[in-house]
Amino acid sequence: MYKNIKVIAFDADDTLWVNETYFREVEEEFAKLLSNYETKNKIDQELFKIEIENLKHYGYGVKGFVLSMVQCALELSNYSINPKVIETILQLGKQMLAQPIELLDDVEEVLQQLQGKYKLIVATKGDLLDQEKKLEKSGLLKYFHHIEVMSDKKEADYQKLIKHLDIFPAELLMIGNSLKSDILPLVSLGASAIHIPFHTTWEHEKVSKNQQSKTAYKTVQAIKEIIPFLI
Repeated sequence: MYKNIKVIAFDADDTLWVNETYFREVEEEFAKLLSNYETKNKIDQELFKIEIENLKHYGYGVKGFVLSMVQCALELSNYSINPKVIETILQLGKQMLAQPIELLDDVEEVLQQLQGKYKLIVATKGDLLDQEKKLEKSGLLKYFHHIEVMSDKKEADYQKLIKHLDIFPAELLMIGNSLKSDILPLVSLGASAIHIPFHTTWEHEKVSKNQQSKTAYKTVQAIKEIIPFLI
């Protein structure tokens, strides 16, 4: 199935290392900070709505998330929020950016086995500075031929990447945790994809059962399970 593959692209967050867990933890803290103004459920809903609206302004990543929390705090408090709360939100964001990298199980061993047999790249989205720092801290940079930090992961974005790599879609295999961002767009372009679900998924990245069943891709439960398909 993968005999024509020349390039293997890996998503970064929640494919190579833990990421979404930290967002959920900060959301819990944020809800506590605003508990005098609204219920947790309402706070979660409003924050998500603001985040999605702000994607076109800030893109993906921690910085956009922090700005969305600040906006949400202002709006839900009717602009009466104590500046100390805003300061706490900013500190939570800085703590997220300073988090040590927690590699997922067997990631480095898999990269070691694939290195030299394929061209390995990272294809991720988010804030450029943040993702570059995480890659540097991860100790994985030496395995990758190319790092692509994308503003989004739609078909058009992947078409640009494929053109940049100077390959045919059928020569690319994408590995990631998000069906919406890492799997479905690639399959639509004629590339291959392997889905490795992560236990926490951002609501924005979820897709319907209907979308899932129409598309051909492999799903494995851990990154080491891709090796028998590729070596």
